[in-house]
Amino acid sequence: MAVLEILTYPDVRLKQDSTPVEHFDDTLRAFVADLEETRLAGPGAVGIAAPQVGYFQRIVIVDVSTLKRPVPNHGHLILVNSEITAWDGYAVGREGCLSVPDYTGNVIRAERIHLIAYDPHGERREFDMEGFEARAVQHEMDHLDGLLFLDRLVSKRNDLFRRKTYK
Repeated sequence: MAVLEILTYPDVRLKQDSTPVEHFDDTLRAFVADLEETRLAGPGAVGIAAPQVGYFQRIVIVDVSTLKRPVPNHGHLILVNSEITAWDGYAVGREGCLSVPDYTGNVIRAERIHLIAYDPHGERREFDMEGFEARAVQHEMDHLDGLLFLDRLVSKRNDLFRRKTYK
């Protein structure tokens, strides 16, 4: 396994769309292992998307199960070719990103989502998510479409904050 280099804003590659995964093979699973190693090496990252390391396929990892204050969650998730099929409610929340290390910002996201995805072996999975887990998945999935949380700020003038410290 290897820790991969994370692309940071304003790298134009972060704006690139990702393509669906077509082959669920050992190469995919090896990349997922490297992506997870990279997430764990980051400062407190609950998620990472393949485009953040310059790999433009629809792969994200999310794990909010280790937060100090427990939240409803499905544990460690590797989501391939994920699609949100339903959403409900909206809430504003603060977000940060490995690709935007110096800032956080207030973003509106759906409070509840229904998600269809595949695991690294090609098995179809469905999830109903809420709260912080739903927010984290939406944030990571935005990377697959070339979006950063900066693109979804409530107000570009009032809702972007310089990060004080990474914990």
